[in-house]
Amino acid sequence: MRRADRLFQIVQYLRGGRLVTAAQLAEKLEVTPRTIYRDVADLIGSGVPIEGEAGVGYLMRDGYDLPPLMFTSDEIVALVAGARLLRAFGGAKMAASAEEALVKINAVLPDTARARSEAVQVHAINAEEMTPELRNRIDQIEAAVNAQLLLHMAYADEDQRPSQRVVRPLGLWFWGKVWTLVSWCELRQDFRMFRIDRIQTLQEGDRFKSRPGQTLRDFYRRDACWDD
Repeated sequence: MRRADRLFQIVQYLRGGRLVTAAQLAEKLEVTPRTIYRDVADLIGSGVPIEGEAGVGYLMRDGYDLPPLMFTSDEIVALVAGARLLRAFGGAKMAASAEEALVKINAVLPDTARARSEAVQVHAINAEEMTPELRNRIDQIEAAVNAQLLLHMAYADEDQRPSQRVVRPLGLWFWGKVWTLVSWCELRQDFRMFRIDRIQTLQEGDRFKSRPGQTLRDFYRRDACWDD
């Protein structure tokens, strides 16, 4: 590991006001405690607000942060591939934000890391099913999940049977070809998953509060229930 990377990792381990000993840092970073002593001394000398001493431990005061831009080669590949997948299959805002994030990251990466980013040959081809309407619907649902807004929707199941639903949106799942909405259905009084491409109309409603037994964590504890 490069020394610059090691210094960055030390700062990451000290985030959040946790007391960490030199021995613990040395074990995580596979160096000697003496190396950690020198590194911490250099970080303090450069202005990083680390407190503590050898033999006791170190902690960093809240409010100090470093941008996590010292990515490994594998992390760069994952970021670029993920952004391209979102650009091809995500919501309109998701795709634009992913593209913008990559531009900002590339602008501050070291030359070698930027070259690796530009050399990633992982691509995703836009599917015909990803219409502008579907992309906007994905963004709308994601915003409702984040704001905890009820959704009123007209839905048609696999057999084209229509129904009116009021749901508590909990999350979005992407299955490689289709997106589904994970929700608590007020009609069924149970968890349900709805294919987004089968939603005919969609409107936001009032805010809702999480209830025990109706959260995404509760859903994960149970078998998934498809639309009915």
